[in-house]
Amino acid sequence: MKLNIVPARTGAQWVRQGIQTFWRHPMALSALFFLCMAAMSLISLFPLVGPALALALLPTASLVMMVGAAETLQGRMPTPALLLVAFRTGRQRMHAMALLGAFYAVGFLLVMGVSALIDGGQFAQVYLGTTPMTPELAQEADFQAAMWFSLLLYLPLSLLFWHAPGLVHWHNIPPAKALFFSFIACWRNLTAFAVFFLSWMGVFIATGLVLALVTALLSALVGDVAAGLMIGAAMMLAAMFFSSVVFTFRDCFSAPDGHDELEEDGGVTYTPHDTGPTP
Repeated sequence: MKLNIVPARTGAQWVRQGIQTFWRHPMALSALFFLCMAAMSLISLFPLVGPALALALLPTASLVMMVGAAETLQGRMPTPALLLVAFRTGRQRMHAMALLGAFYAVGFLLVMGVSALIDGGQFAQVYLGTTPMTPELAQEADFQAAMWFSLLLYLPLSLLFWHAPGLVHWHNIPPAKALFFSFIACWRNLTAFAVFFLSWMGVFIATGLVLALVTALLSALVGDVAAGLMIGAAMMLAAMFFSSVVFTFRDCFSAPDGHDELEEDGGVTYTPHDTGPTP
């Protein structure tokens, strides 16, 4: 496995490729994302251990969307069977993904725990959905400090886990090494990732403005339709975003031995596409 350094403009290309890939099978990828979120929400309802288990499933959910986008790119229809992709690649990789999930849950809970030292846990309760957000709470200095400090701590956690599911699944890298390689790949390509996130922010803002105008017009006629439109658009945008993650992985790491390459946009690019272990 070799780490690739890409130019900053590649970040915008990742966004474009993710959106284009999503629109090849928009309903299938949206449904896949919805099923991932629904499964995590249902698991979080279990008393005591539910929220932690739901957090531990987030790396698997990220992998499901990466594999779904890769399947789409290869001309195949992503199906709900991909929800079990982490369990169909052999005992070793299944255990590795479970360990990766445990690491993520512990890391995220540590971030929330540190934020609780600032505001007594108010931000953590709002973020985890146990306390409703109010305008008064949002204006409190301690709440804002906890929010920004949590975001600052979550950034390195996100870099650690950004590529890790793909490294475990496609390259058979042990969890600890996958976290290290993921962080190094993101750090060495920081300018490309900055362009990537800024581009997505622009997409979100532009879409939000359009939807705000459309829903303002529709709400005067049919309020329920306007609300449904907002929820559906948010779901599709989230699915588009996660569909673009596989391109960041593909371009940051060279293809492992035994994997095919796909000709796209006039150049040879690595496209992870198998859903089973490498022979």
